Amino acid sequence: MPLPKDVLRLRIKNEVEMCQRELKHHILVSDPNLTNFPIMVSVTLLRIPGPDWEEGKVVHRFVHRLAIIISQDYPMEKPIVKWLTPIFHPNIMAPEDGGYVCTKLLENWDFSSNLMTFIKGIESLLTNPNPRNPFGNDTCTRAAAYFNRNRYTAPLVMNQSDRRIRIVGDANG
Repeated sequence: MPLPKDVLRLRIKNEVEMCQRELKHHILVSDPNLTNFPIMVSVTLLRIPGPDWEEGKVVHRFVHRLAIIISQDYPMEKPIVKWLTPIFHPNIMAPEDGGYVCTKLLENWDFSSNLMTFIKGIESLLTNPNPRNPFGNDTCTRAAAYFNRNRYTAPLVMNQSDRRIRIVGDANG
Protein backbone atom coordinates (compact mmCIF):
# COMPACT_ATOMS: atom_id res chain seq x y z
CA MET A 1 0.00 0.00 0.00
CA PRO A 2 1.56 3.33 -1.02
CA LEU A 3 2.14 6.18 1.39
CA PRO A 4 -0.38 9.04 1.36
CA LYS A 5 0.77 11.65 -1.19
CA ASP A 6 1.57 14.35 1.40
CA VAL A 7 3.59 11.88 3.50
CA LEU A 8 5.42 10.63 0.39
CA ARG A 9 6.27 14.17 -0.76
CA LEU A 10 7.55 15.08 2.71
CA ARG A 11 9.68 11.94 2.89
CA ILE A 12 11.25 12.52 -0.54
CA LYS A 13 11.77 16.22 0.24
CA ASN A 14 13.53 15.36 3.52
CA GLU A 15 15.69 12.68 1.89
CA VAL A 16 16.76 14.98 -0.96
CA GLU A 17 17.49 17.87 1.43
CA MET A 18 19.54 15.56 3.66
CA CYS A 19 21.59 14.44 0.63
CA GLN A 20 22.10 18.05 -0.51
CA ARG A 21 23.18 19.07 2.98
CA GLU A 22 25.38 16.09 3.90
CA LEU A 23 26.92 15.05 0.59
CA LYS A 24 29.26 17.14 -1.56
CA HIS A 25 27.49 16.16 -4.77
CA HIS A 26 25.08 18.01 -7.06
CA ILE A 27 21.54 16.73 -6.56
CA LEU A 28 18.63 18.09 -8.59
CA VAL A 29 14.98 17.04 -8.67
CA SER A 30 12.93 17.02 -11.90
CA ASP A 31 9.86 18.39 -10.10
CA PRO A 32 10.73 20.57 -7.07
CA ASN A 33 7.08 20.42 -5.93
CA LEU A 34 7.21 16.60 -5.95
CA THR A 35 3.74 16.34 -7.49
CA ASN A 36 4.37 14.67 -10.88
CA PHE A 37 5.48 11.06 -10.59
CA PRO A 38 7.77 9.48 -11.45
CA ILE A 39 10.25 11.93 -9.92
CA MET A 40 13.76 11.96 -11.37
CA VAL A 41 16.61 12.78 -9.00
CA SER A 42 19.72 13.70 -11.00
CA VAL A 43 22.91 13.02 -9.07
CA THR A 44 26.37 14.20 -10.07
CA LEU A 45 28.96 12.50 -7.89
CA LEU A 46 31.98 14.74 -7.41
CA ARG A 47 35.51 13.80 -6.38
CA ILE A 48 34.72 10.08 -6.22
CA PRO A 49 37.19 7.94 -8.19
CA GLY A 50 35.76 5.27 -10.43
CA PRO A 51 37.23 3.16 -13.25
CA ASP A 52 36.86 3.80 -16.95
CA TRP A 53 38.60 2.27 -19.98
CA GLU A 54 40.48 4.55 -22.37
CA GLU A 55 43.05 3.65 -25.00
CA GLY A 56 43.56 0.12 -23.70
CA LYS A 57 43.96 0.92 -20.02
CA VAL A 58 41.98 1.69 -16.88
CA VAL A 59 41.81 5.38 -16.01
CA HIS A 60 40.12 7.18 -13.13
CA ARG A 61 37.06 9.39 -13.52
CA PHE A 62 36.14 11.70 -10.68
CA VAL A 63 32.75 12.97 -11.87
CA HIS A 64 29.88 10.54 -12.42
CA ARG A 65 26.23 11.12 -13.23
CA LEU A 66 23.25 8.93 -12.52
CA ALA A 67 19.48 9.25 -12.49
CA ILE A 68 17.37 7.88 -9.67
CA ILE A 69 13.73 7.47 -10.71
CA ILE A 70 11.23 7.39 -7.85
CA SER A 71 7.69 6.10 -8.36
CA GLN A 72 4.62 6.97 -6.31
CA ASP A 73 5.08 3.58 -4.57
CA TYR A 74 8.38 4.69 -3.00
CA PRO A 75 9.77 3.64 -0.53
CA MET A 76 7.97 0.27 -0.72
CA GLU A 77 9.18 0.02 -4.31
CA LYS A 78 12.88 0.50 -4.94
CA PRO A 79 13.91 3.32 -7.26
CA ILE A 80 15.13 2.69 -10.80
CA VAL A 81 18.75 3.73 -11.25
CA LYS A 82 20.39 4.59 -14.58
CA TRP A 83 24.11 5.31 -14.97
CA LEU A 84 24.75 8.19 -17.38
CA THR A 85 28.54 8.58 -17.72
CA PRO A 86 31.26 6.33 -19.18
CA ILE A 87 32.41 3.58 -16.84
CA PHE A 88 34.37 0.31 -16.87
CA HIS A 89 32.92 -1.62 -13.96
CA PRO A 90 31.69 -5.18 -13.41
CA ASN A 91 28.63 -4.02 -11.42
CA ILE A 92 27.58 -0.91 -13.37
CA MET A 93 26.56 -1.07 -17.02
CA ALA A 94 27.81 1.64 -19.35
CA PRO A 95 25.03 3.98 -20.53
CA GLU A 96 25.03 2.45 -24.03
CA ASP A 97 24.37 -0.98 -22.44
CA GLY A 98 21.43 0.25 -20.34
CA GLY A 99 23.19 1.96 -17.42
CA TYR A 100 21.87 -0.51 -14.84
CA VAL A 101 23.48 -0.68 -11.41
CA CYS A 102 23.87 -4.04 -9.66
CA THR A 103 24.08 -3.55 -5.93
CA LYS A 104 22.81 -5.27 -2.80
CA LEU A 105 21.42 -1.89 -1.76
CA LEU A 106 18.76 -2.23 -4.46
CA GLU A 107 18.29 -5.98 -4.01
CA ASN A 108 17.66 -5.48 -0.29
CA TRP A 109 15.60 -2.28 -0.64
CA ASP A 110 12.84 -1.91 1.96
CA PHE A 111 10.79 0.78 3.69
CA SER A 112 13.74 1.83 5.88
CA SER A 113 16.09 2.35 2.90
CA ASN A 114 16.80 5.91 1.78
CA LEU A 115 18.57 7.96 -0.88
CA MET A 116 21.48 8.97 1.38
CA THR A 117 22.41 5.37 2.20
CA PHE A 118 22.02 4.39 -1.44
CA ILE A 119 24.26 7.19 -2.75
CA LYS A 120 26.92 6.41 -0.13
CA GLY A 121 26.72 2.77 -1.23
CA ILE A 122 27.29 3.83 -4.85
CA GLU A 123 30.38 5.77 -3.73
CA SER A 124 31.71 2.59 -2.13
CA LEU A 125 30.83 0.44 -5.16
CA LEU A 126 32.72 2.82 -7.46
CA THR A 127 35.94 2.50 -5.50
CA ASN A 128 35.50 -1.21 -4.73
CA PRO A 129 34.30 -3.12 -7.81
CA ASN A 130 33.07 -6.66 -7.12
CA PRO A 131 34.37 -8.78 -10.02
CA ARG A 132 32.89 -11.97 -8.49
CA ASN A 133 29.32 -10.82 -9.23
CA PRO A 134 29.25 -8.97 -12.58
CA PHE A 135 26.37 -8.17 -14.89
CA GLY A 136 26.29 -10.59 -17.82
CA ASN A 137 26.88 -8.09 -20.62
CA ASP A 138 30.17 -7.85 -22.54
CA THR A 139 31.60 -4.72 -20.92
CA CYS A 140 30.84 -5.83 -17.36
CA THR A 141 32.27 -9.33 -17.90
CA ARG A 142 35.42 -7.81 -19.45
CA ALA A 143 35.68 -5.49 -16.42
CA ALA A 144 35.22 -8.47 -14.09
CA ALA A 145 37.97 -10.43 -15.87
CA TYR A 146 40.26 -7.39 -15.70
CA PHE A 147 39.61 -6.74 -12.00
CA ASN A 148 40.03 -10.43 -11.15
CA ARG A 149 43.56 -10.15 -12.59
CA ASN A 150 44.33 -6.57 -11.51
CA ARG A 151 43.14 -5.10 -8.25
CA TYR A 152 41.54 -1.68 -8.68
CA THR A 153 43.12 0.81 -6.33
CA ALA A 154 41.22 4.06 -6.35
CA PRO A 155 43.40 7.12 -5.77
CA LEU A 156 42.89 9.05 -2.56
CA VAL A 157 41.06 12.32 -3.02
CA MET A 158 41.73 15.06 -0.51
CA ASN A 159 39.13 17.63 0.46
CA GLN A 160 40.05 21.28 -0.07
CA SER A 161 40.17 21.78 3.70
CA ASP A 162 42.75 18.96 3.97
CA ARG A 163 45.16 20.73 1.61
CA ARG A 164 46.20 23.51 3.95
CA ILE A 165 49.78 23.14 5.08
CA ARG A 166 50.21 23.41 8.80
CA ILE A 167 53.59 23.89 10.42
CA VAL A 168 53.66 22.57 13.93
CA GLY A 169 56.51 23.38 16.28
CA ASP A 170 58.48 25.67 13.96
CA ALA A 171 62.13 25.50 15.11
CA ASN A 172 62.59 29.25 14.51
CA GLY A 173 59.97 30.24 17.05
